[in-house]
Amino acid sequence: MHPALAKTIADVDPEIAELIAKEERRQRDSIRLIASENYVSGAVLAATGSVLTNKYSEGYPTKRYYEGQQYIDQIEQICIDRAKGVFGADHANVQPYSGSPANLAVYFAFLKPGDTVMGLGLPAGGHLTHGWGVSITGSYFRSVQYGVRADTHRVDMNEVRELALKEKPKLIWCGGTAVPRTIDFPAFGEIAKEVGAVLAADIAHIAGLVAGGAHPSPVAIADVVSTTTHKTLRGPRGGMLMCKAAHQKAIDRAVFPGLQGGPHNHTTAGIAVALKEAAAATFKQYAAQIVTNAKALAAAMVEQGFTLITGGTDNHLILADLTSKNVSGKIAAKALDVAGIELNYNSIPFDPRKPFDPSGIRIGTPAVTSRGMKEPEMKQIAAWMAQVVAAPTDASLHAKISGEVRELCAKFPAPGLLI
Repeated sequence: MHPALAKTIADVDPEIAELIAKEERRQRDSIRLIASENYVSGAVLAATGSVLTNKYSEGYPTKRYYEGQQYIDQIEQICIDRAKGVFGADHANVQPYSGSPANLAVYFAFLKPGDTVMGLGLPAGGHLTHGWGVSITGSYFRSVQYGVRADTHRVDMNEVRELALKEKPKLIWCGGTAVPRTIDFPAFGEIAKEVGAVLAADIAHIAGLVAGGAHPSPVAIADVVSTTTHKTLRGPRGGMLMCKAAHQKAIDRAVFPGLQGGPHNHTTAGIAVALKEAAAATFKQYAAQIVTNAKALAAAMVEQGFTLITGGTDNHLILADLTSKNVSGKIAAKALDVAGIELNYNSIPFDPRKPFDPSGIRIGTPAVTSRGMKEPEMKQIAAWMAQVVAAPTDASLHAKISGEVRELCAKFPAPGLLI
């Protein structure tokens, strides 16, 4: 944080100021491998913390319910136009507060309560909002879930087609939150057409890879594309929906007035800045390096004796099964955090353990790639991970590795951090 801003907070609320400073130091000194996290640029941070947070703007550009929108309208329209340009979409709605509200808007736009929706099951790598039982999407709609094969841990498109033909869903989701392989958007598109379903592609995790050409795009295939604006896209915490022109009214009405009031204008500005950054040639290099780093880290982990779901990765995400390491994902994740390596414990397909104490860990390379780390650093990270996982209660080892992690991080300054 800029020193002047830090002082402004400290003068009013030193307790919160100190916690923010501690978090900033933690982000500076840690290897951050949570697949859904990243570092935003100083420009994105500045836009998100701007005076735009003072303005209320129910409605859409040129069609607002409050006055004083001369500049807000321009900011939101720029953001919309940039989203359409980066992703090649007919229409973009940049108002959803985050990914889950964006997904809920898809239901509101196309379904009635009780209609059938089909998505990847949560234990197989899907998202709560794709119809899982504990989510409102699994309570208000009839949900059927496809999974992955037991032998490959990959989605079998023949099985997806058979389930769709049997259940006749009105909405099919593709994408997920722990999917380490390329999503076959064309195959999902054909199945949706065959059963007359709306196809929704959730690219929250891979939006930056899609924008940078490092993963195939669903925009020309799916009826609607949902995404967060952080993760690989490297923007602020927000959501976005893109759709074909025919669905523009339904999507816009579902977001406002269907689910939300005024948009968060400071977030919209941050998204606009991030999309400008994503349109640059350097972002394509960044997206490609995310995948290169993930493949390098996966290969190094295999060398260190880790078992990887699907055997590796095609994108930014790695899912590891720690059963052969004789440690649970939760114990490993907490030990790694002490050692300065931040990731999350995660269920694996057909996991015999409970979700809050699962067999796996989930790893991602967006944040370390934003710091400029490359293949040699991935090999070192895998070696540190192997040491910690082999000795999850060795406090002296964890302290030693934490110091080594800080030394490495010092060589790769994180974007947006000034301390």
